Amino acid sequence: MVGDTVGDLIVRLKNAGMVGKETVSVPYSKLRHAVLNKLVEAGYIKAATEQGKEVQEKTLEVTLNYEGGEHRIHGVKRISKPGRRLYSKVSEIHPVKFGKGHMILSTPAGILTNEEAKEKNVGGEQLFIIW
Repeated sequence: MVGDTVGDLIVRLKNAGMVGKETVSVPYSKLRHAVLNKLVEAGYIKAATEQGKEVQEKTLEVTLNYEGGEHRIHGVKRISKPGRRLYSKVSEIHPVKFGKGHMILSTPAGILTNEEAKEKNVGGEQLFIIW
């Protein structure tokens, strides 16, 4: 059993891209599904589809995105961890890698990127940064 589900998810995506896999299967949760949908919108992965009907059998099938044979995810860094949660106000949200990356936040308005959180004027827990 994994204690840090979001950390496990982003490491699985990064590692699968490093070895050139087309798809990755991860256990299902609503948080993981919301994070993956946000990564699809940002263009880091192609698709995330739900597989299985029973709760114990449900998985998410993630199709990775490649540009010119190179994986779209160059790096990830987990910010808020189970042992140390890190929250930020709207005024503390800044661009990632000079606008080349995204910060994924868990906010009262749902899972958002740093740009969307600034637009909606809402802060929240910094889950991770991705570039």
